[in-house]
Amino acid sequence: MTRIVVLISGHGSNLQALIDAQQRAELGGGQIVAVISNRAEAYGLERARNANIPTEHLSHRDFAEREDFDAALMARIDAYMPDLVVLAGFMRILTPAFVRHFVGKMVNIHPSLLPKYPGLHTHARALEAGDTEHGATVHFVTENVDEGPIILQSRIPVLANDTADTLQQRVHQIEHQLYPRAVRMICEQNTP
Repeated sequence: MTRIVVLISGHGSNLQALIDAQQRAELGGGQIVAVISNRAEAYGLERARNANIPTEHLSHRDFAEREDFDAALMARIDAYMPDLVVLAGFMRILTPAFVRHFVGKMVNIHPSLLPKYPGLHTHARALEAGDTEHGATVHFVTENVDEGPIILQSRIPVLANDTADTLQQRVHQIEHQLYPRAVRMICEQNTP
């Protein structure tokens, strides 16, 4: 079994896609052993509780320094002895020490076809550039934001009438298929 800890900050729709895949036994031997959020009001915590997955809340606001929060979060994650840490809408820039601690064991999903458009506002940036396709990327997390090795990508066409909002909604739909697929691939590689 590949032990998975998922980090969230908000609604948790990608988390729900992972939970659904786990319930269908489609995570390649992966098991979500905990969900941790930096926001107590994150609906994703409720999603995890509904699936009987242990949850924790650790507010970044309780720490004066980013390094202190990351050290506390690292300790919380380590307590679950994870084989894989999945960032599912975890809206924090992680410190180099945190990233190094989980190197090769931490993945993220980003709403663009990396290396295009790291960071924020990816949908508006794709439209402004006149791109004909857009999508999502699952990648390993490295010290440079949104620059880690790519695991999987999924593409959609940019439609003539797309706005940043409609493009975001369509990309979000493909994320819900892409992320469980990528996690399953990693878990299957971890299974002897």
